[in-house]
Amino acid sequence: MASWQEFERQAPELAAVAHRLMDAYRHKVLATLRKDGAPRVSGIETSFRDGELWTGSMAAAVKAADLRRDPRMALHVTSRDPEGPDPSTWEGDVKLAGRAVEITDADVLASFQPEPDSHLFRIELTEVVWTRVESNELVIDAWREGVGVRQTRRA
Repeated sequence: MASWQEFERQAPELAAVAHRLMDAYRHKVLATLRKDGAPRVSGIETSFRDGELWTGSMAAAVKAADLRRDPRMALHVTSRDPEGPDPSTWEGDVKLAGRAVEITDADVLASFQPEPDSHLFRIELTEVVWTRVESNELVIDAWREGVGVRQTRRA
C-alpha cells in the first residue's frame, strides 16, 4: 500500500489532478464492506496533511465499524456536470481504492479532531483512477501500486 506522498512521487501529474478535484469537492462517497460482505456507501470528507490522505468518522458510525472490521475501501469524487452539450468540459471524476488504517494515538487524534471517541483513518492506496472526456473519447488514467500509470482511450 502507498501513502499519498508515495503516490505523488510515482504519478505526479495524476496526483495533482486527483488532489485538485478532491479539494474542489468537499463531499465524497466512501464504499465499505458490511459484516455480511455486502457493500455500503456513505458520505465522507477527506483532508491532506503531512503527505497523507485522511478521513474521519463520528463515534459509533457504521462506516467506522465497517473499516475497523475490514479496512478495504473505495472513494469516489464526483464533479459538476459538463456545461452545455460538449462533454469534454467535464472535469471528470476520481476513484481511489485501498485501505483505511485507524489511528488511535491520542496526540494525533487531538491534533485532528476535538471530539472524543470520533475515529480517524489514514488512507493507504492501491489504485487511483481519473476518468474524463476528451474530444469524442472517454479517457481513463489509472495508477496501480507496482504498475504505474496507464491510459486507456475509448471512442
